[in-house]
Amino acid sequence: MDDEKRATRAWVIHPDIKTDPNRRSAENALAEATSLARALPELEVQGEEVVRLAKPHPGMLFGKGKIDELKTRMKAAKIELVLIDGPVSPVQQRNLEKEWGVKLLDRTGLILEIFSDRARTREGVLQVEMAALSYQRTRLVRAWTHLERQRGGLGFVGGPGETQIEADRRAIDEQLNRLKKQLEKVVKTRALHRAARAKVPFPIVALVGYTNAGKSTLFNRLTGADVFVKNMLFATLDPTMRKVELPNGEEVILSDTVGFVSDLPTELVASFRATLEEVLDADLIVHVRDISHPETAEQSADVLEILQSLGVGDEAPMLEVWNKMDNLTGDPRDALLTEAARNDDIFATSAITGEGITELVAAMSAAVNDPKTIEVVNVTYADARKRAWMFDEAIVEAEDQDENGFVMTVNWTARQKQRYGNL
Repeated sequence: MDDEKRATRAWVIHPDIKTDPNRRSAENALAEATSLARALPELEVQGEEVVRLAKPHPGMLFGKGKIDELKTRMKAAKIELVLIDGPVSPVQQRNLEKEWGVKLLDRTGLILEIFSDRARTREGVLQVEMAALSYQRTRLVRAWTHLERQRGGLGFVGGPGETQIEADRRAIDEQLNRLKKQLEKVVKTRALHRAARAKVPFPIVALVGYTNAGKSTLFNRLTGADVFVKNMLFATLDPTMRKVELPNGEEVILSDTVGFVSDLPTELVASFRATLEEVLDADLIVHVRDISHPETAEQSADVLEILQSLGVGDEAPMLEVWNKMDNLTGDPRDALLTEAARNDDIFATSAITGEGITELVAAMSAAVNDPKTIEVVNVTYADARKRAWMFDEAIVEAEDQDENGFVMTVNWTARQKQRYGNL
């Protein structure tokens, strides 16, 4: 391997802080952090460890003894990049980089790097750039001892009296505004595509779940599509959509979305809202869980929390898929199969072997095949938006007018009727 392509030698550290209210199993957290690191092809993980702390040191994160001990081992392993699985303040980052002679990334920085590496669509690229700039803006610290240091007076980079840090912050804000305008155009185009799809009477089924739960593998099994699948975190970033014909002849649009993760950087939650809005349009949500993971319950809670923050309400029908059953044997497997069999909305599957897929597809078919009823609805002239929504949903059978407004004969499901009532 030549010098240009040589992998960067990395070391992963999970700080296990006793006072952290969101503290989880340190070993599982370290395993996830190492998987995050391995999701970047240019990194070569040389070491990983948990560092237990009573509380974080404000200036250095770790105590002096631990810093010296780590420095010796990293030097011996010729480490170039240290990944800290948690938040690291700008001051802590600068001090540790200086002490260890390495580049340092915290969890947010690492996830941003992965998102940047994986984003494929124009929207995804723009969202990552915005998230990275927002993150970078928070990292601007007064690193200079002489705060009177000025930037040259070229007009467009700042006038007299503007410090380096203020100029940098202003430049980032200007770039963020430019990206925001570009993203708005892309999102408008996407909204037009959604509106066009709404006129086609195909229900949308969205696959959601914790990253690496097996969504893309399931997507491929259901659609025959060749979506990028790899046993790594964040293998999918941009939603992939395919039309699928179910056994009863019903056609649906299946959407494979970005995987969720605990402590997802706030910059990314905001930036990726538009990507995840596909879920808001879904007629059915299929929550895919890696049921073999030791923290599957916590991962599930994280996914449901993010869905709630996106505005996905309880009225949205949801099926739960307990995937990766092929990783389990004996009593644990039998107990889960029994529990899933007792619940109509839970399906024990293996996207690899095909176990349970037939039952899942039958349930998906039943869920999107809500019975329809024909009703006559009066819409006032002032409520033209409601009339437009009816046409978008392709539920209008006939239309007439009287002195009060439009008289609409519609053929709709109970869910569509509920949506209409909420307009």
